[in-house]
Amino acid sequence: MGILYIVPTPVGNLEDITLRALKVLQEVDLILCEDTRQSKKLLDHFKISKQLMAYHKFNEYKSVESLMDRLRTGANIAMVSDGGTPGISDPGHILVKACVEGGITVQTLPGATAFVPALINSGFATDEFVFIGFLPHKKGRQTALKKIALDERTQILYESPYRVVKLMEELKLHIGTERLISASREISKMFEETVRGTADDLIQRFTTKEPKGEFVVIIDAAPSKKKKAKEEEG
Repeated sequence: MGILYIVPTPVGNLEDITLRALKVLQEVDLILCEDTRQSKKLLDHFKISKQLMAYHKFNEYKSVESLMDRLRTGANIAMVSDGGTPGISDPGHILVKACVEGGITVQTLPGATAFVPALINSGFATDEFVFIGFLPHKKGRQTALKKIALDERTQILYESPYRVVKLMEELKLHIGTERLISASREISKMFEETVRGTADDLIQRFTTKEPKGEFVVIIDAAPSKKKKAKEEEG
């Protein structure tokens, strides 16, 4: 049987790719990617010539069986995303699950991901945190926001530049105007930036300066119940 390799790719600077990732991409029989044009730029940069196949949220279910057949007959396949680690707010879980259930080896390489640098840059507690990724746009969104408001752990969200102001306005309603937020964009790129402050601070920033690039939003933990009680007593 073949092996399915989960290969992280740079979220910004191409030099963030690992030597092992390059070796795997050079040696596999097929590379699955979200956007073949985007992945071809990466491969061309490192002078790698391999067959690419689009594998994304619109075809991942119907592609599973044919990919499993190739793996069963000995093909080694790498899966990449447009940036970061596949399977984290990106396609990948369905095929990984099928491989695990079908007894096919899955090797996930360590490497680039957006939320770890953003979490550390925030300055918030890293001993306990919750990765949420993208909030649902409609059903379940308000429930998720209410959970964030009460959670005593650092929260991690992904958001697009087109909806980041709306997110800050929603967070203001749910977590108030004192709890701190850190928003990182363009991680590992030339214009990388982290903005920290309250929801009001970030609303003002992003309404006066157009937000660009994908955002990782880190929300400081809610004050513990014991701390709240002491503050109320004081």
